[in-house]
Amino acid sequence: MSDKVTINQIRRMKKEGRKIAALTAYDLLFGLFLDEAEIDLVLVGDSVGMVFSGYESTVPVTLDEIIYHSKAVRRAVKRAFLVADLPFMSYQISPEEALRSSGRLMKECGAEAVKLEGGSEYAETVRRLVAAGIPVMGHLGMMPQSVNQLGGYKIQGKDAAAAEKIVEDAKSLEQAGAFAIVLEKIPAGLAGRITRTLTIPTIGIGAGAETDGQILVTHDMLGLFEKFQPKFVRRYANLADSIKSAVKSYVADVKAGQFPSEEESF
Repeated sequence: MSDKVTINQIRRMKKEGRKIAALTAYDLLFGLFLDEAEIDLVLVGDSVGMVFSGYESTVPVTLDEIIYHSKAVRRAVKRAFLVADLPFMSYQISPEEALRSSGRLMKECGAEAVKLEGGSEYAETVRRLVAAGIPVMGHLGMMPQSVNQLGGYKIQGKDAAAAEKIVEDAKSLEQAGAFAIVLEKIPAGLAGRITRTLTIPTIGIGAGAETDGQILVTHDMLGLFEKFQPKFVRRYANLADSIKSAVKSYVADVKAGQFPSEEESF
């Protein structure tokens, strides 16, 4: 396994034109899989609420839930850079609340950075976190925690005014000290413009190929989560079918008295 990925290496990858590969993890097993496959960055995302806990959105996810899952992933991830999401209402109230929440993620889980959604309105929060020694990743475009305000999981930045707002928000986050920004579900051309404008890396999800890196929800990429498949997800496997087939075979063998065999007994 290659050397530990640090925040400096993430920054340097943009300067050197090397793409950043990122995925989500919520438990020990997937943390091991991703780390052994030499992923650059692992995010313990609030998407855990939808693909793991069965919520309709990420809004119900609590800080304690993120902490629980981050602890499990931390036990597995030794090489990749580990980022934990700040869930809804764990940072919006005040910079002080954001500091408390982020401090818990760093101290209790061993997260190496936190991620928060929002633009210039959270610039002061980002400054306070960075000043306290907490690396911050931003998140712009389609922001799942704001799904109720946005009216659904819609493409953002389609008109000139909305696009300009995202550009200005990205600049504001960079100036506040964010080390990277996730760009979700925005036009590829806009993502490319932001990527060329910033000196910090951009990581896209449904934002085209011009970003400095890409991230997907692992359960989507592996074909495990079947509830819906976003247009921007490429399925590299269809594990849901494989798992259901294996379980059906197990059930059939048990019912037929074919498991366990003599060799599988003591």
